[in-house]
Amino acid sequence: MIFVRKQSKIITTFFDIKTKKKENVIKRKFFIFFKNSVCLPGIAIIVIFGSTSINPASGQGIMRNIAQRHKIILAELEKDGYVRVHDLSERLEVSEVTIRKDLKELEERRMLIRTHGSASPVSPLTIDRHIDEKEKVQVNEKTRIAEAANRLLQKNDRIIIASGTTVLTFAQKITITDPITVITPSVKVSLILSYKPNIDIIQLGGSLRKSSASVIGPYAESLLTEMMCSKLFIGIDGLDLDLGLTTSNIAEAHLNHYMLNAAQEVIVLADSTKFGKRGFGKICNLNKIHHIITDRNAPANIIQIIREKGIEVTLV
Repeated sequence: MIFVRKQSKIITTFFDIKTKKKENVIKRKFFIFFKNSVCLPGIAIIVIFGSTSINPASGQGIMRNIAQRHKIILAELEKDGYVRVHDLSERLEVSEVTIRKDLKELEERRMLIRTHGSASPVSPLTIDRHIDEKEKVQVNEKTRIAEAANRLLQKNDRIIIASGTTVLTFAQKITITDPITVITPSVKVSLILSYKPNIDIIQLGGSLRKSSASVIGPYAESLLTEMMCSKLFIGIDGLDLDLGLTTSNIAEAHLNHYMLNAAQEVIVLADSTKFGKRGFGKICNLNKIHHIITDRNAPANIIQIIREKGIEVTLV
């Protein structure tokens, strides 16, 4: 839209130009002065009086100073549990170099942790908690995840069920009546399934981890090297886009390596609180898994990135 304003012998032309750029409306004001009321090419003097960006939703300008950018970055991190340099650069309309400097400064202030092309919350590390305590957390979400996992079972499947409360809930929700075989380090999983006549159970042996009621060690690892199973259902303590899958116990993570090698398909059962977190022991990179089942509260931006890697994600 253009408005023209004339004054006596000197013509002052005022252009109020509004253009759309992405989701923001950019408004610039130009004053052009023409000598002796004649518009002659080459002698016009153009004075630009500022440039502001207006957000249609809020009516406020784009926040471009450092303090305001930092506030937005931390708010996005709190909301989604993860932020990407590219996304922040587009939203704040500054270069990726500027965003990286912002993230570096926030990391130096211990307000976040930088990773490759992204940032995570300042305290992403998980701690080892007793299985009885973890069973009381995210109960509804774990139930929906378990029911979705149950629908993946097929006749004559030979599956590995790892340790943890989400896979324990999965064992409780198994309804298949056709014969299947279950290999597990979890004592609780074995006890639950022992009442189902159609399920053959191979209980792995080794040292008992009391906090998870499951076994670890070379005996369990050795037996897994002699097996090939159709599916592995694994629970985790953390899922990080750069580090991959992790758990809070290094010996359990080591046993998980053998499970991965013994399975044709790796299915992760994890509620949304595990995203953006890191455990003490690394299980594997994301390229080793095929399917993730989680609840709908999982960060949308992380889910999108995971799907872009070719990993199937089921939200329940």
